[in-house]
Amino acid sequence: MAETVSQFLNQYLSPELVVFVVSLLPILELRGGMIAASLLGVPWVKALVIGIVGNIIPVPFIILFIEKILAFLKDHGPIKRFARWIERKGMTKGAELQGKYPKQLSVGLFLFVAIPLPGTGAWTGSLIASFLGLDVKKAALPIGLGVLGASMIMSVITYAIPALMGLK
Repeated sequence: MAETVSQFLNQYLSPELVVFVVSLLPILELRGGMIAASLLGVPWVKALVIGIVGNIIPVPFIILFIEKILAFLKDHGPIKRFARWIERKGMTKGAELQGKYPKQLSVGLFLFVAIPLPGTGAWTGSLIASFLGLDVKKAALPIGLGVLGASMIMSVITYAIPALMGLK
């Protein structure tokens, strides 16, 4: 998916801007940005910085506005029931986790964001932080460190391993 998106965007944008845009997108995020950077020949350090910045930018906006967006969607548009379900499920699980593991939330959030698997990352981590009732200040450090962790893992996967195998 990252390859297809980066090839399409590369028709219109510079490779660096492609990495930035892909890193901003939900689902692809930094993981897709690093793959795009490797495919487009963006140097590792430049790709790392651009990908991290692109992935971090949406975090405060998601934490601050997701509840308002869900409140609007619950009353308007074609996904009312889905928005209600997401909010109900998120708030219920968030309260449950707050009660069971109040001191481990930051570590869990960090690990969730840092492990580069589909469905994890800064976007989903920000959504989780909002459902946990964490404000931007409390969520920023574990999410930011998670993005740094994911960037290191993705750097190894997209740059170091191919270089060691003689593919780059």
